[in-house]
Amino acid sequence: MADITAALVKELRELTGVGMMDCKKALSENSGDLNDSVDWLRSQGLSSAAKKSGRAASEGLVAVTVVDNKGAIIELNSETDFVARNEVFQSVAENICGIAIENNGDLDAIKHSDYPGGGSVTDQLTHLIATIGENMNLRRSDVLEVKTGIICSYVHNAVNTNLGKIGVLVALESNGNAQQLEILGKQISMHVAAANPMALSRNDISQVDLNREKTILSEQAKDSGKPPEIIDKMVEGRLSKYYSEVCLLEQKFVIDPDITVEKAISEFSKEAGIEIVLKDFIRFGLGDGIEKEEQDFAAEVAAVANKN
Repeated sequence: MADITAALVKELRELTGVGMMDCKKALSENSGDLNDSVDWLRSQGLSSAAKKSGRAASEGLVAVTVVDNKGAIIELNSETDFVARNEVFQSVAENICGIAIENNGDLDAIKHSDYPGGGSVTDQLTHLIATIGENMNLRRSDVLEVKTGIICSYVHNAVNTNLGKIGVLVALESNGNAQQLEILGKQISMHVAAANPMALSRNDISQVDLNREKTILSEQAKDSGKPPEIIDKMVEGRLSKYYSEVCLLEQKFVIDPDITVEKAISEFSKEAGIEIVLKDFIRFGLGDGIEKEEQDFAAEVAAVANKN
């Protein structure tokens, strides 16, 4: 039997884009012959994975998991919603989310981590691309952790437990009873999913975003023809409205629109007799920021006809 070296496996992987484990198997099946191994991978439908990696993947799932005082969230993309409902795809998303919590959400570390059953996470995704026939991409991941308190999670448009289209993690710091905190945490998580805040508080808005908003508001105010001192007051007033729209603590609470999220936390704290601090939150909406390719069926048919 031919000696299957790491260099040979690496070379085959670079040629085909197939995972390390599949490359090693191909070389073993073909006595280490590189060309025969490429043909073997093609016959297995595996070498097509590299070609599929160029296609847009904007569907998929957001997965969340919480272990003790730490939570993880990932977005795993596919090309179609149909694949997102595949049990194998869902299982992979769950497993990767578990790996994410072990790697503190470090995307590169997750991709190179061992996947249950053999190979790396990247190898598993490459194999899945070839098996299912769609491009897939582990797009992003993050974690939240508290020393004292709880991490709450919520999934909107769930297709299975902890899997859906929108995922949220909320960190509450408190010495209070976990069951009490869960009630408030779940409500805030649902609010975050619905209201999609940009930041926790005013202090958390980036200077770039703030300057851009001030410029827009100033230009709008100047169109009124008011004196500069009035314009300054108009900008400050409109800026307060902006904060109430994008800052979680200042948003109107979806559970009770008569109060803000900050007020809701304060009232809950008083009623429960415990101090609660909303430390942070994470919200992943499936496909956020991905430009989806619009299919023009008529143009596609015309293009095919012109080739003939």
